[in-house]
Amino acid sequence: MKWRFGLRSKLLLLSGFLFTIPWFGYQYVWEMEKYLRYGQEQTIIGTARALATAMHERANLFNNQASFLPSVEKGKDLYSYGLSAPIQLDGLNNDWPDFANKAHFYQQNNQLYTQLPPEQLSINFTAAVGTYGKYLYLYFSIIDNEVIYRNSNARSIVNNDHLELAFINPDGVFSRFIISNKTTGWIDAYRITDVQSDIPVPATQIQGHWRDTSQGYNVEIRIPLTEFNDHIAFAVHDVDRPLGNVIASLGSADPSSAETLGTILVPSPEIERIVKGMSYTNSSIWVVDQHHRVLAKTGDIKQASGVWNKRVNNNESDASSDNFILNALMRTWYSIERNWLKPFYEKILTQPPRNFIDQLYDSENLTGKHIESALSGEPMSQWRLSTDQQAVVLSAAYPIFIDESVKGVVIVEETTNGIRTLRNQALEKLFSSILSIMLLGALAFFLFASRISNRIRTLSNQAEMAIDEHGRISGNVDTSTTNDEIGDLSRSFATAVNRLGQYNHYLENMSSRLSHELRTPIAVVRTSLETLAMQHQSLSNNESHDTTALSEENPYLTRAQRGVERLSLILTNMNEATRIEQILQNTDKSQFDIGEVINGCMQGYQLIYKDIDFTCTDIPEGKYQLIGSPEHIAQLLDKVIANAVEFCDDQKVQLEFSSTTQECCITIKNNGELLPEQMSEQLFDSMVSIRQKHNNEQPHLGLGLYIARLICQFHHGSIKAINNTLKQGVDVKISLPLIK
Repeated sequence: MKWRFGLRSKLLLLSGFLFTIPWFGYQYVWEMEKYLRYGQEQTIIGTARALATAMHERANLFNNQASFLPSVEKGKDLYSYGLSAPIQLDGLNNDWPDFANKAHFYQQNNQLYTQLPPEQLSINFTAAVGTYGKYLYLYFSIIDNEVIYRNSNARSIVNNDHLELAFINPDGVFSRFIISNKTTGWIDAYRITDVQSDIPVPATQIQGHWRDTSQGYNVEIRIPLTEFNDHIAFAVHDVDRPLGNVIASLGSADPSSAETLGTILVPSPEIERIVKGMSYTNSSIWVVDQHHRVLAKTGDIKQASGVWNKRVNNNESDASSDNFILNALMRTWYSIERNWLKPFYEKILTQPPRNFIDQLYDSENLTGKHIESALSGEPMSQWRLSTDQQAVVLSAAYPIFIDESVKGVVIVEETTNGIRTLRNQALEKLFSSILSIMLLGALAFFLFASRISNRIRTLSNQAEMAIDEHGRISGNVDTSTTNDEIGDLSRSFATAVNRLGQYNHYLENMSSRLSHELRTPIAVVRTSLETLAMQHQSLSNNESHDTTALSEENPYLTRAQRGVERLSLILTNMNEATRIEQILQNTDKSQFDIGEVINGCMQGYQLIYKDIDFTCTDIPEGKYQLIGSPEHIAQLLDKVIANAVEFCDDQKVQLEFSSTTQECCITIKNNGELLPEQMSEQLFDSMVSIRQKHNNEQPHLGLGLYIARLICQFHHGSIKAINNTLKQGVDVKISLPLIK
């Protein structure tokens, strides 16, 4: 079936162009986001510049040795990580955050004093350094094949496995400490100046725990920050037999003298106070020295997410109108937006991550192109993804100048979560507004198209009902009072149908008027011919001559008489079609048995058409009841049987009867001339005849089957003629409704 592209479909298609509006709105919001990102970039560059300006030419903010060294040696120049909580001194590294990545491994390359080959070295260790509050924490995990403790009666503290610490205090005093235990547990720390001669003095300011392990032992120590400034060294000494000498020493640097100590960088509290004021912003701020080591840090970009879904619930305020209908519509829209649109937006729009992983700066050395550029003196900003690629981070680095050289960098970072949240809120509001406008517009278009379509369909139905399938005017077209094009069209249709109705009425009555007008001249001609014949008879004085003889003597007179008879028969047939319509309109319907009518008619046909072999299905009488006129049903059969007899070639006519619970079907078959294509419907119209081989003297105006159709319509039935399936004749099927 061909799809019909109606007015509503066309208007809906045109309204589809409204969907370009969200696309333009989406592009506009994206452009707005670009400008917001550019503004954010300029803002954090300005923040980094302001903080760097506050630290220009302030050398006292930086550790004199650790930050100003031309280069640092990993393992010797230490970095103290900031701890988020105090460490429990138990010899375990469970409370050390990310211990594996932040600890340094000491092995053969870190030997002190003597250099043993790898196969003779039986010791190595891992050390971590951290700061919390006023204390420096150190953790040592030593792997030793033989742990030798100090004898309970031994005076020496170095003839066993022990640790050595050395640093310079803020007053410039060099100090050495030995941690030498008699057993596992709380550490025994001693201050010394000469290992061989001086008696060690207990150092109570150094606290910690010594714990045995399956591979050696762990030592966890806490030292007040007031005990050192920026120089430190530690070493682990290995003894393999009781009261034996040290056979191997590993350490960060030589702790025996102040000149050989390494450095340690502790985040600067002064710098932290400067940047602390920025901790209430949406930024994460880092200050690093020229060796990429963090001096201070504040803020957390995981929490600095900008504006989250801080929506102001305006439902109550917006719905405070006194208009009840408006309030109901607004509440309905808010419910749709909350229950349907909001979940849909959350699926299609990229939502800012509430939690993401960013481990770029979780090490002591910060790297990045922006940091390298700032250390070379050129400020720079860059966009990057977080480690889990869930968040977009904007970083800006600005150099810190001291004595016209770069000694540090200020790094400011922000996520785009705030911008993304604002963008999503703008898109949601834009799409919701556009969606409501589009729905209202599409609804208005649909109602408008439906109104126009219904008016046109009504006009079309009226036009179809005004003229039946046979071209007769059977109704009127209502005149519209609407002052538009469709109203003009309906008025034009009404005028045209009225004019056609008048003309059709004239044509329908023309046959009766012609019959009435032509009968008088025909009668005059007939009487004149009869008078002429009588005069011719009197002149011949031959009483034995009759009309037939006279006709044979005068062929012209005979032809005139036959022409008058044919004209009279034509007028009679024309009047019959007119009379049957008038009679049917005034005929009262009654109940009758169709089987009795058919059986009686078939008996008469066998007497009338003696040369025709009729075959009829046995129809029981009294079983099939109809409402109508039995006389007209008989007349219907007369017309169809006469037509079948005239066209049959083998002198055989067959009548078949079948029925259902609702109707009966009478099929009259003959083997004769086939119907032309597309003539099965037109065959029952008035004045239609297809007789080409039956040119006898009997006049045929094509009114017999037309009368049969009128009778079927009077009984609410139907009649049709089709070529049979074997293409050997024509089947006329009559369907009539039965009484239930």
